[in-house]
Amino acid sequence: MDYQNRLLRAIPGGAHTYSRGFDQFPANAPQILERGKGAYVYDSSGRRFLDYGMALRAVTVGYAEDEIDNAAIEEIRRGNNLTRPSMIELQAAEKVIELIDSVEMVKFTKNGSTAVTGAVKLARAFTGRDFVARCAEHPFFSFDDWFIGSTVIPRGTTAENRVQTKSFHYNDLESLKNLVGEFPNKFACVVLEAATTEDPAPGFLQGVQKLCHQNGIVFILDEMITGFRWDLKGAQHKYGIKPDLSTFGKAMANGYSLACVGGRRDIMQLGSIEFEGAERVFLLSSTHGAEMSSLGAFVATTNYLEKNQVVEHMYKYGADLKQLFATLSIDHGLESNFVFGGVECSPYFQLLDSSGTISLQLRTLFVQAMISNGVLMPWIALCHRHGVAELEITQEAADKAFRVIRKAIDEGIDGFLEGPPIKPVFRKFN
Repeated sequence: MDYQNRLLRAIPGGAHTYSRGFDQFPANAPQILERGKGAYVYDSSGRRFLDYGMALRAVTVGYAEDEIDNAAIEEIRRGNNLTRPSMIELQAAEKVIELIDSVEMVKFTKNGSTAVTGAVKLARAFTGRDFVARCAEHPFFSFDDWFIGSTVIPRGTTAENRVQTKSFHYNDLESLKNLVGEFPNKFACVVLEAATTEDPAPGFLQGVQKLCHQNGIVFILDEMITGFRWDLKGAQHKYGIKPDLSTFGKAMANGYSLACVGGRRDIMQLGSIEFEGAERVFLLSSTHGAEMSSLGAFVATTNYLEKNQVVEHMYKYGADLKQLFATLSIDHGLESNFVFGGVECSPYFQLLDSSGTISLQLRTLFVQAMISNGVLMPWIALCHRHGVAELEITQEAADKAFRVIRKAIDEGIDGFLEGPPIKPVFRKFN
């Protein structure tokens, strides 16, 4: 059945996240998925794929994990959404504060975009300034105008938003210093991730923190991806920093819809209501922000992560994957074409052509070949249910995929791709 056209007729872009769009996958990828269990997903025909997408990195334990699902179902049976704050709402908030050293207060929401925008709003209110400095190498912070206006697809944003957000470079403290010097007393906040494809250079994050404090700028650390994956207490704990505000999501509830912003009490309480006569900040206010099922899943997920040493497992599995791909790339003479790197708990891969340039055609062919051999690997997100058997499946599929890549490089890629190559998410024109 042609699900793709049905999806495009009903949903702009055919999915509710652009990363799930058809232009992000080769032509032989399943058009639609029916369910997931453990480290596997199943399409509408019942075909099973070993999955390394893991719901865009939102699943760290495994799909449909009984212990976590049962906790969510228990909260559903309690009513799921009540007229006053719920018990699980308080328990979950206290759990975040207990885990994350920099968090004294927390506010829940349903997606990362609103959490980061909430942090930016707090920073603007706290400092009385408007400008935002965001890291250029980190691909996504929010669908809101303050961020999208600074990308290559600003259509629909205001000119003011496009002017107020400026970019600096990761692991380049001088670029941030220069930016702050160019616009003195203008920046409300600096927004970046602790790490993406590489660890921070020694002293970089500490330098960002110090620079912010010296200039009255709020330091916001986006831990949507790193949180509960780099370390149970966040990448900020791993790297020894203490941001003013932090945002979390994705892995915190094993696929259930939950995100949050948390941090210093003096900043967070600007969104509170108990201070008579104080001017208020309308922070985050959503009917479903504290949906009980997601909060129950969060508490169960963090308990599971701690009890089963999931973070440690992901580091070990990622290291094993790195060794696997290094061996296979040498075996097939592709060590200069296939790059596998990053932090072991969240590795990445790139395909390079003969000139050393990143090739979306070769990447598409690799993903296409992996799918043909039962592995869905648009990127690499790891979970607890990736184990010895999954590593063996990956090795067999990658060995076959590398044979195809080797042949395509030797003979020319024309005729190997089943459809158009994967496209960048951030591009000005379709």
